[in-house]
Amino acid sequence: MAVQPLAPEEIEDRLAGLPGWSVDEDRLTRTYRLGSHIAAAALVMHIARVQDELDHHSDLTLGYHSVTVSVHTHSVGGKVTELDVELARRVSDLAPAHGAS
Repeated sequence: MAVQPLAPEEIEDRLAGLPGWSVDEDRLTRTYRLGSHIAAAALVMHIARVQDELDHHSDLTLGYHSVTVSVHTHSVGGKVTELDVELARRVSDLAPAHGAS
């Protein structure tokens, strides 16, 4: 089955279960704050492992005490799909264990 973009109302519905995530220019995005640069870098590495498991890779921006995740699906013209929602869900489950808020 081919991946299909989600309609705006479907995206909003999915975001209700993903606190802190928003839509920015057809991407799901969230910035996590951490206690140190090392903690932020460690979170990036753990997110990278999740991305490899899903074979779906987001843009990650590493800041001094932050990590910004930005995800969409290239194969459907850069729109948000269920795969993006699943990646956001997994990152949301992973981040608190690393001290992210």
